[in-house]
Amino acid sequence: MKRLKRKKHNAGVGVNGNGSVSREPSCGRKQKLAEIHQALISDPVDIETLRRAAASKGGLLTDELRRKVWPKLLNINVYKLPHKPGRDVRENHKDYNQVVLDVRRSMKRFPKGMPSTERAVLQEQLIDIILAVLKHNPQLHYYQGYHDVAVSLLLVVGEQMAIAMLDTLSNYHLRDFMDPTMDSTKHILNYLMPILEQVDTELHDFMIRAEVGNIFALSWLITWFGHVLSEFKHTLRLYDFFLASHPLMPIYLAATIVLHREKEVKQTECDMAMVHHLLSRIPQDLPYELLIGRAQDLFDQYPPSLLAKRAALQSRKSLSISTFQAFQLSTLHQRPDSVLRRLTKAHGSSTSKHGLEAALPRDRGQLWGKGNRMVKMAVWGLSATLGAAVFAVAHTAMDWGPEVLLQLF
Repeated sequence: MKRLKRKKHNAGVGVNGNGSVSREPSCGRKQKLAEIHQALISDPVDIETLRRAAASKGGLLTDELRRKVWPKLLNINVYKLPHKPGRDVRENHKDYNQVVLDVRRSMKRFPKGMPSTERAVLQEQLIDIILAVLKHNPQLHYYQGYHDVAVSLLLVVGEQMAIAMLDTLSNYHLRDFMDPTMDSTKHILNYLMPILEQVDTELHDFMIRAEVGNIFALSWLITWFGHVLSEFKHTLRLYDFFLASHPLMPIYLAATIVLHREKEVKQTECDMAMVHHLLSRIPQDLPYELLIGRAQDLFDQYPPSLLAKRAALQSRKSLSISTFQAFQLSTLHQRPDSVLRRLTKAHGSSTSKHGLEAALPRDRGQLWGKGNRMVKMAVWGLSATLGAAVFAVAHTAMDWGPEVLLQLF
């Protein structure tokens, strides 16, 4: 049995041009905060330092920092954000009914104790965010689980920034999941078993005998684990890591989780249903920082190019992989926000209406805080436009049993 060769390091990482993370000495919280701040005000913005901070131990530390760093990782100008969606975004959209169904079932993705009226506002914003991106990109196709990514962004950065971020992610990191068929998604999933084979042949062979396949990791992959983790802080930590990394990093993390549960898997009856049942339920007490480091080690030792032939059961070109290098290069020449603000004012634009202040909540609690007049007005306005439509109940892909899911493959 071949074991993953661990590199000696102190939990610090840096991200290079191909999505790999190089190890650097770890630093304390105060030093990390100072480095992030300095990277943000550098001209051009020090993207490599921001990537390193997002991938290293603790990630970006706070939502306030995420609101500043996430847009830079995706090359988004915070003073040129999309307008808030109007009523027309919902009109005659082919995915409207399915999006509404999925969003209505997303209650567990919102903070516990949030008043229902405030949650309703966010759910309506979530519907508009998704439909706005799909309307702007008619070549993209909605998939069940897409809303899990969208809600994670909304809860941190607000409506307008969430639209901008989701639009970019949909054209790059998530692009393979948004084809009209699941062929590209299957191709990405097919990297899982070759990774396991490289590290632990006994575990790989056991799973082959059990014929469990890789369907158990479907919801992990297409939602960036947002659908399966109960603690939002863990979801955010993984989003920091994925936003700073190669588009295939989620499948490497999936492999790391399976390897971490090696003993459990091997002690399970070698049966498809039994193994699928075990693996499809992620323990909520996983050592996330350890797993993130191991996932990066896996990526370094067994990069996608090494596994591509074994993963490609059919000839397939991944758009997410093929466009990643150009995307990373595009992020390297951004101006700091202070410069963007001056340039925006020089052109006579109003940041109070369409810029950063309008899009980014200073504190997520403001979204449902008492006395928030804007939230209340949004509830009244949105409820007037929705009517009393009744939709049939449908289960998302993540809730299907293995027998149904296997039919897709």
